[in-house]
Amino acid sequence: MPRYLSLVRIDESTAPAEGPSPELMQRMGELLEEITKAGVMLDTAGLTPSAQGTRVHWDGAKTSVTDGPFTESKEVIGGYAIMQCKDKAEALEWASRFLKVHGEEWQVTCEVREIAEG
Repeated sequence: MPRYLSLVRIDESTAPAEGPSPELMQRMGELLEEITKAGVMLDTAGLTPSAQGTRVHWDGAKTSVTDGPFTESKEVIGGYAIMQCKDKAEALEWASRFLKVHGEEWQVTCEVREIAEG
């Protein structure tokens, strides 16, 4: 069965400063429990803010390292999920349900991509 990576993209400048509300965390917990019981969820986690990240870049000749925050990036990866689904349609359905639990105060995007095997 194919595996899919869902990259959760957020705009840190518009996300609630206090982070996820207790209500959102409860809704999220319930959905994650459902996805896990369905045998779909393999791994998931949120990420620390981009200000705590470091980028390593290769330009073909040398490596450079840049500490966050990254001023040129408005939208960042806020988390991920690895799911095992029967097909992409199922992965997209779970991603859609994940987005909807966020409510109106969040602007969230999931990029869903099949993991290349081999």
